[in-house]
Amino acid sequence: SPKPGPYVKEMNDAATFYTNRVLKDYKNSDTRHVDWVKSYLNIWSELQAYIKEHHTTGLTWSKTGPVASPMSMRSVLTGGSCLSPPPPPPPPPGPPPIFDTETAKDEGTASRSALFAQLNQGEAITKGLRHVSDDQKTHKNPSLRAQGPPVRSPTKSHTPSPTSPKNSPQQNHAPVLELEGKKWRVEYQEDQNDLVINNTELKQVAYIFKCNKSTLQIKGKINSITIDNCKKFGLVFDNVVGIVEVINSRDIQIQVMGKVPTISINKTEGCHIYLSEESLDCEIVSAKSSEMNILIPQDGDYKEFPVPEQFKTAWDGSKLVTEPAEIVG
Repeated sequence: SPKPGPYVKEMNDAATFYTNRVLKDYKNSDTRHVDWVKSYLNIWSELQAYIKEHHTTGLTWSKTGPVASPMSMRSVLTGGSCLSPPPPPPPPPGPPPIFDTETAKDEGTASRSALFAQLNQGEAITKGLRHVSDDQKTHKNPSLRAQGPPVRSPTKSHTPSPTSPKNSPQQNHAPVLELEGKKWRVEYQEDQNDLVINNTELKQVAYIFKCNKSTLQIKGKINSITIDNCKKFGLVFDNVVGIVEVINSRDIQIQVMGKVPTISINKTEGCHIYLSEESLDCEIVSAKSSEMNILIPQDGDYKEFPVPEQFKTAWDGSKLVTEPAEIVG
């Protein structure tokens, strides 16, 4: 459940949802993408039709068809061509062992029956235990304790395999700063303090991923900005009509030159936000974050205000009331 046909139909619908974005971006610019989408969706449609005809409830196998043989397999692999057969292989050392599923099933059933028979003995199960004399007990014989635990067999090595994923070298990614459709991708930038995005449009978004010790300036008006998995990263932007999000990051500095309605901080350690005179009505939403500070312009300088990290909640008789908790040093 679900049956193969309806399941493939669900996958087709899911693929259609995402491929529609490809069609939207490249419908009038690059027909290769449009042709690829049509071919890809056709795979799901043809697969669904094939399943309806041959395998409506799952894979079915013919019970009356011929049994596959080495010669028939060789014919399939060679495309049915009339080639001379290869020379016979050398005689094998012996016939392979025959695995009898019925015998194995009977043996497994017998072993389980024997196990349950032992468990059902009740108190009589202890009759098979061997009596240990006092001179063989470690708590009554100090000389046995002095011998220490048995030495582990040297054949069982616990050294990690050289192919362990923990020892694999970290993969290096090429830095990216490009416009992909309506998304500005800024990824894997290291020690770059002169990154600039110009010629922005209102429908565009910016996604900044794994950039460290770098600074980015976004000029103009943009829809939204997301900072994800960045460290020691600085962002300066003019105007954002949607939201600026900071996720899973550390030591982030953001300076607003124009306006932004909302800034969201989630799972981030250390975030300093410099607001402009125009953006003082900005809402700051935070969760699971620490060391957050909002800097407000006053008399030609900035005054720093910390965002509360601790809260106290009390029941007022009808609802829960939550207020920031002042930490007394």
